[in-house]
Amino acid sequence: MKTEPPPTTPGDTTTEQVFEGVGVGPGIAIGVVHLHDADMVSAPEYRVPVSRIPAEQRRFAQAVTAARKQMSLLRQKARRLPAAAGEELGYLLEAYDQMLKGSRLIRGVEHRIETERVNAEAAVRREIEQLVAAFASMDDAYLAGRMVDVREIGQRLVRNLTKTSTRPFDDLPRNAVVISQELTPADTALLDPHHVAGFATQAGGAESHTAIMARSLGLPAAIGVPALLRVARSGDTVVIDGTTGQVILHPTPETLTIYRRKRAEFLRARRALGRLRDLPAVTTDGLRLGMMANIELPSEVDAVLASGAEGIGLFRSEFLYMNRAGWPEEEEQYQIFRKVVERMDGRPVTIRTLDAGGDKLETSLGASMPVNPALGLRAVRFLLSRPDVLEAQLAAILRAAAHGPVRILLPMVTTADEVLAVRSVAERVKARLTRADIIVPSTMPPIGVMIEIPGAALAADSLAGVSDFFAIGTNDLTQYTLAIDRADDAVAHLYNPLHPAVLRLIHFATGAALRARLPVSLCGEMAGDPRLTGLLLGLGIRELSMSASNIPRVKHRIRRLSMTKAEDHARHVMSEYDACRINDLIAAF
Repeated sequence: MKTEPPPTTPGDTTTEQVFEGVGVGPGIAIGVVHLHDADMVSAPEYRVPVSRIPAEQRRFAQAVTAARKQMSLLRQKARRLPAAAGEELGYLLEAYDQMLKGSRLIRGVEHRIETERVNAEAAVRREIEQLVAAFASMDDAYLAGRMVDVREIGQRLVRNLTKTSTRPFDDLPRNAVVISQELTPADTALLDPHHVAGFATQAGGAESHTAIMARSLGLPAAIGVPALLRVARSGDTVVIDGTTGQVILHPTPETLTIYRRKRAEFLRARRALGRLRDLPAVTTDGLRLGMMANIELPSEVDAVLASGAEGIGLFRSEFLYMNRAGWPEEEEQYQIFRKVVERMDGRPVTIRTLDAGGDKLETSLGASMPVNPALGLRAVRFLLSRPDVLEAQLAAILRAAAHGPVRILLPMVTTADEVLAVRSVAERVKARLTRADIIVPSTMPPIGVMIEIPGAALAADSLAGVSDFFAIGTNDLTQYTLAIDRADDAVAHLYNPLHPAVLRLIHFATGAALRARLPVSLCGEMAGDPRLTGLLLGLGIRELSMSASNIPRVKHRIRRLSMTKAEDHARHVMSEYDACRINDLIAAF
C-alpha cells in the first residue's frame, strides 16, 4: 500500500525518508537525484502584425518539420532497443508522427496564428489546452488517455520554436537517478545506462508503456510514488529498489551498506543466471518446458541466441509496415523473414501476421484504418478485408519456411471462420508459388491463433478444431477482459493479469488446447515474470515466450520447481475469487 512520508523541511539532508511505489525495473539503484521537469517549457506570448503572419506560420512549419526529424531519429533508436521497449516506443512514435501530419492540432495552430494574430508558441499552447480539455471530457477511456500524447507533441513543438534542447538528459552526472512527475516512453529511450542508475516517477502504472520499457532496458525503476517531488532535491542521495518499489531519500550509512550489499547480490545472481544459457528448462521432477523469445526486429536475433532461447515464439511483423508511404513487397518481406529463419539455424520461428490497430498505427495504412480500431477493423479482420496485403505476407512467410521451421500466428482471432478463411488464402498462395517453381515446404506450416480476446478464450474449443497451436497473449487479454487501457494513468492501477476473470480465461483456453492435443504457449508480460511461472505451469502451459532478457530468470525458476507442487498451487489459486487473496497465494508460493 502506498504511504506518504511525514512532512519535512525541503532540503533536509539529515532524515532518512522512505516512499512506497510500484517496482517495475528489478535491481538496486544508488545515486544522486536529478529532477526532470516534463512541463511545457517557458515561452513568450505576443501579438503578431498582419504582415508577419505568413512568416510566423513558416516558423511553425519549420518546428513541425524538425519534430518529425526528431521522431525519425527516435525511431532509429527504437530499432536498437530490446523487443518490448522497441515495440512500446515504436507504436507511440507512429502515433506522434500522425499528429504532426496535417492533423487537427497542426491545422488548429496555423488557424490561431492567422485569426488570433499570436506567435506560434502561444498558438501551440492554446490549441493544446483546448485539445486536452476535449479529450478529458470524453467518455471513451482510450481517447481520454491520449492527453499525455498530445501534451508530449505540444512540448516538443514549443521546444523547437524556442530552440530549447529536446535532449533533457545530455548533461547528467554518473549514477544519476532521474525523478519526475512522469516520463514518456520517448524520454525513457533517451536514458543512457552508462550515466543513469535508475528512475522514479510520481505517476504511472505497473503495465504502462514506460514500465514495460524500464523492464526491457534493465533499469531499476519505481513508479506511482506519491509526494516524491515535494521533498526530493537535485543532488540528494537516493536509493531505488526496483523490485519492491521503495524509494529512499537521504539514506543513513547503515541503509546504504544494506543496499550496496543487496545490489552486489543482485549482480552476482544475474551473472549466475547467465550460466544457465545452455541448460534445459526442466522441473525438479523431469518435465521439460519450451523457452522462446519475443522479437520486434531482426537485429534482436543476437540477443535471442545469447539468452539460450530454443526459438522465437513471437516475431512481430509490424515494423515492416512502419515509416513508409506504401506497402512492403513480397520479396522484401521474404528476404527479412529468410534471414531470421536462417540465423536461428533450425530453431522454430513463429511469425505473427500484421497486427494493425489500437495503439499500433502504421503510416502506410493511411485512411484504411479508423482512429481507434481497438474494437473495429483490426489485425486478421483488416487482412481479410485486404487480400492483396494478406497474400503478399503469406507468400513471404511460406517462402521463408523453405529455409527452416516456421509457424504462422494470426492475431485478434475471434471465430473459426476467420482461421478457415486465412487457411484458404494460404493454400491458394502456396499453389501459385508452386506453379511458378518457387520453393515452398511440401506441407503447410502450422497455423495458430492468438488468444487475446475474451470471446476467443471462451470459444477456444471451436478454434482448436481449425488451429495447429495456440499462443495466449495476456497483455491484450487483460485489457479487453477488464476494459482497461494500461496506458491510461486514471485506470492503469486496475490493470491486473491476476484478476480471477483473466486467469479463468487462460485456464479455459489452455484446457481446450490440451484436450485437442494442441501446443499452447503464453507470450504476454506474464510469461517473463518468475513469480507467475509456477501458476502458469500448473495451469498446463508448456511453452513460454518472453523478452530474451527475462529467459535466464524464468529458466532458473523452472529448474527449482516441482510440477506436482505447481499443479497444487494452481488448484489453490483457481479456487479463489478474490484478486488480493490470489496475489497473496502467489507471493507465498
